[in-house]
Amino acid sequence: MPRPRAILSWAAVLAAFAVPLAIAATSPLLAWRDTVYIAAGFAGIIALGLLLFQPLLAAGLLPGLSVRAGRRAHLWIGTGLVCAVVIHVIGLWITSPPDVIDALLLRSPTPFAVWGVLAMWAVFAAAALAALRRRVALRPNVWRGIHIGFAVVTVTGSALHAILIEGAMGMVSKAVLCLLVILATGGAILRLRERRRSARNPATAD
Repeated sequence: MPRPRAILSWAAVLAAFAVPLAIAATSPLLAWRDTVYIAAGFAGIIALGLLLFQPLLAAGLLPGLSVRAGRRAHLWIGTGLVCAVVIHVIGLWITSPPDVIDALLLRSPTPFAVWGVLAMWAVFAAAALAALRRRVALRPNVWRGIHIGFAVVTVTGSALHAILIEGAMGMVSKAVLCLLVILATGGAILRLRERRRSARNPATAD
């Protein structure tokens, strides 16, 4: 039977993911938007929410999951994250190709677009590196460092992209979600470093 602490932890994470979606669904800004644009926007919100799960799963910070199950979930959610980003970009392309071209060429006058594109490429790079992990001749610590580097760029770019854009998401819920994603990423990095340090020096683990 799940422990109360585990239930509360999962409830908090799921609420952080779901509340911004619910608030965005009631936004009056959607009244004059077409279906494709709305779908693209919600794909972006989902992608931001999925970023909260990734570091928690990678570091084993979500209770009730074994290390193996956490890694498998990290892989599947990472795949969903890539799909959400692709849908987000394709939807925006359909609604306004010139804006997407300017963003991809890093010449958009809106800073949020530039941060979004940087985050997008970082997501793709992290996913590609994970997919080619067994084929890439990198030492595990080097591979891990590069993957974490891409994750940090993804989180930073995504948070700035979300905060700077004025869309359907509520400002408070958006800021809270971005803060949680940043804190989860930072906490996961520290947890993984501590775990590797303990593995190298078993005598200091106690």
